[in-house]
Amino acid sequence: MGKTIAIVNQKGGVAKTTTSINLAAAFAMMKRTVLLIDLDPQGNATVGSGIGKKDFVSAIQHVLVDETDMASAILKTTGNYDIIPTNHELIVAEMQLLQMTQRETRLKQAISHVIHSYDYILIDCPPSLNILTVNALTAADSVLIPIQCEYFALEGLTGLLNTVEQVQTTINPTLHIEGLLRTMYDGRNRLALDVSAQLLQHFPGRVYRTVIPRNVRLAEAPSHGMSIFEYDEKSQGAVAYLTLAGEMLQRVDEAKKIGEIA
Repeated sequence: MGKTIAIVNQKGGVAKTTTSINLAAAFAMMKRTVLLIDLDPQGNATVGSGIGKKDFVSAIQHVLVDETDMASAILKTTGNYDIIPTNHELIVAEMQLLQMTQRETRLKQAISHVIHSYDYILIDCPPSLNILTVNALTAADSVLIPIQCEYFALEGLTGLLNTVEQVQTTINPTLHIEGLLRTMYDGRNRLALDVSAQLLQHFPGRVYRTVIPRNVRLAEAPSHGMSIFEYDEKSQGAVAYLTLAGEMLQRVDEAKKIGEIA
């Protein structure tokens, strides 16, 4: 059965969608089957995957509100991963969700019908802790948190971890932190170095060794509807996301070995 990872940060502009798209493409390059769910009404993961915001009939809002079969909303991408798209109509769906019963578990229920078809399901969450994000945290096995190494990073992280803990306590007891990912990183910047050091100190074992650099090619790729591997596979950004996927798979292998030994 596949693993579901929610990519979450309530702060915008931290490369959350960039990570969602390129991690999906990186896993696909490593011969894993991947589904990316765009759960952000801005629809940036949809457009960044080469799909127009009106170029589909079914989307995640129809799955959540109308109980449309999730499989019917899945589209193929040129990055060799599948995607469930969205657009601004998800804003209306979000308001409708608030009036529904079992509103926190609707995404989890929908995913249960397709999870056996994928090795990884990635959820690109909105930059807020709303009912959509709660749905993602309820459906997910783990949380990947992209963090830009800047002044307010640690303060925002504390709030997010508190939310994760609340979801663990009330709805999803098996939810855990997949890892903290340092993004848009510039090693020449003293502040970035200081924040990075604090993350490593306060969250030992949770911070990925891989660091995503501040990279122009990464910023350009979504406007062409491509992953970084399609746009510039030799760029620093492409190397970084491929390395991240490798590190995540290595962690899985290490966890399996520990389980076998135990």
